[in-house]
Amino acid sequence: MQNHPQQTQSPLAQAQAGQSQNGQMQSQSGTVPCLPGYETGSFFDEVVDQDSFARPDAVALVDLINRLPPGELNRRQLAIERSLYQMGITFTVYSDSAGTEKIMPFDIVPRIISPDVWTHIDTGLKQRIRALNRFLSDIYNERKIIEDGIIPASIVDSCPAYLPQCKGLRPPHDVWCHITGTDLVRDNDGNVFVLEDNLRCPSGVSYVLQNRSVMKRNFPQAFTASMVRPVSDYPARLYQMLRRMAPSHIADPNVVVLTPGVYNSAYYEHSYLAHQMGVELVEGRDLLVKDDRVYMRTTDGLQAVDVIYRRVDDTFLDPKVFNPKSVLGVPGLMSAYRAGNVALANAPGTGVADDKVVYAYVPEMIQYYLGEEPILSNVPTYLCDREEDRAYVLDHLDELVVKAAGESGGYGILIGPHATPEERQEFAAKIIDNPRNYIAQPTLQLSRVPTMVDDHLEGRHVDLRPYILCDGPDDVWVLPGGLTRVALKKGCLVVNSSQGGGSKDTWVVAQAGETIARV
Repeated sequence: MQNHPQQTQSPLAQAQAGQSQNGQMQSQSGTVPCLPGYETGSFFDEVVDQDSFARPDAVALVDLINRLPPGELNRRQLAIERSLYQMGITFTVYSDSAGTEKIMPFDIVPRIISPDVWTHIDTGLKQRIRALNRFLSDIYNERKIIEDGIIPASIVDSCPAYLPQCKGLRPPHDVWCHITGTDLVRDNDGNVFVLEDNLRCPSGVSYVLQNRSVMKRNFPQAFTASMVRPVSDYPARLYQMLRRMAPSHIADPNVVVLTPGVYNSAYYEHSYLAHQMGVELVEGRDLLVKDDRVYMRTTDGLQAVDVIYRRVDDTFLDPKVFNPKSVLGVPGLMSAYRAGNVALANAPGTGVADDKVVYAYVPEMIQYYLGEEPILSNVPTYLCDREEDRAYVLDHLDELVVKAAGESGGYGILIGPHATPEERQEFAAKIIDNPRNYIAQPTLQLSRVPTMVDDHLEGRHVDLRPYILCDGPDDVWVLPGGLTRVALKKGCLVVNSSQGGGSKDTWVVAQAGETIARV
């Protein structure tokens, strides 16, 4: 990258001051807006090409940025941050001694996904969820995939999130993962890869909805011109799916959201979704089980509960079955669930599919259960439990990303090229001590999106978490967009909010005949 030590204004500030001829330059395909002074470096940028010309679906956005008066983009960024602060959009970082509650950082420049790319993502995610549902049903019942030698029994049974207490379960409609958040990345060629699956209590969709709300108010013209698909119907779709999960004899199901309480990292989201769906937000102490029925304590007495959207981890759901010290769950809940008197989303036991070692077998699951080739590829993965893989990983720690199988939130990760020799040595010892707990992957050059840094734009790495609702084994809907997470630190590849990352709005461009979001 070039240095400009004598500049008194950033490239974007120059462009806004009119020093770049309004950001219009001649490309091979004609006059196309560009981002003057913005450098893509050696990375795949999702808004502009390597010469900083707008990609086809980003023309309206880039043109608007160039037409803004000096400092206006930064002013709008600060206005949005104030708005989000006033709305109380927060998350909790348990490891931060300076204070637990944080405002979710937000960046004003949206990510734009073309119709073709989104169709590929949509069909691939639907395929993946169909296979994962069948896998979960299988390993807690017949275990045919193990008998047929596709995945070793030791991999499943040694997974901390595999719950023997869930053997023999048959959730309503045979759906285990009703709500999933799957993390995707794009590489330097623009190819889409699945980074990990989140089937227990995936969080973040409230940020998707709130990000969209503030973006429509701040960029109404560009938003309309870009023909963006809507996300605002997610709470209604979620609510209708939850109602359909209720026992068949219940005409008007009572749905609640079960939260661990105000100190949970995603409490804002729990309360937001409950409010949007018009249902009660409850804690474990608000519920009780009597004669295998779940009831909610109210000022008018006990009220039956038919469906629970639980945001409490599996092992805290029922102290009679799982962790006996849990005060977050409901004693007897699993008995009511097995009796078919209450539905739980997601079903207990789904966490085994979140395990990063099990993740490596999802392509084989798709082939085994569906007889299809995977549409979305996994990131190539080395399993340290395999002797050959482990030897390779230990010899190439300076090139690889190493992850603990059961960790999330950006914790338990070694990014080899950025790590110190001491950190790599520490991880080597961990791998040797417990190889089942570690996987390794090549260090992908993640795609980037222009991001506000002070008064100008710089590229920052992103991932994407689309949210998927599953109403039946083959009835799957994907929210058009999802949570784009951005690594706000220069050169950083870890996008998690707990590690200093932020979020962006995600604009999926509509094809002919598809619904377009209203401003």
